[in-house]
Amino acid sequence: MNRRTLLILILVIFNIGLDQFSKTQVREKIVPGSRTELIGHQLQLMNVENSGAFLSIGSNSSPTVKLIFLLIVPVIVLGVVLYYVITNKTLDKKSIIGFSCIAGGGIANVYDRFLYGSVTDFLFMDFGGVFKTGVFNIADLSVTTGMVLLLMSSFINRSSKKTEAT
Repeated sequence: MNRRTLLILILVIFNIGLDQFSKTQVREKIVPGSRTELIGHQLQLMNVENSGAFLSIGSNSSPTVKLIFLLIVPVIVLGVVLYYVITNKTLDKKSIIGFSCIAGGGIANVYDRFLYGSVTDFLFMDFGGVFKTGVFNIADLSVTTGMVLLLMSSFINRSSKKTEAT
């Protein structure tokens, strides 16, 4: 195994580990359905089990639909993402980190769905109603961070290609 592949796997495992550690702490120490203000109303800690996907989408779906769209399809997609990031040697550092964060966060949430039938969400942000999130977890944060890094990389690469063309 080369150094690049090892670093990708370490980043994926780090994202999974951080997420699973945080969820274990929440399950053990936070009463389900409770709210604890960490930073006033702006950042709150909860313990919510989400049997659906992002923002509980699909939580009322049949077990078969959940199996297909919340377990089987994500496992296939995450496998393709991991294969792509490991084999594509032309990716820049931001893209490698971004894809690794997406894979790690995705694997962590799929693991929860497989093991518990739901995903533990526990963070909620509210900035005076102007900006309010759903309840999320570290895996969601990893996926979002990965997407932001991929967008940044895409814009940087696109603008550098335009500069080279002129």
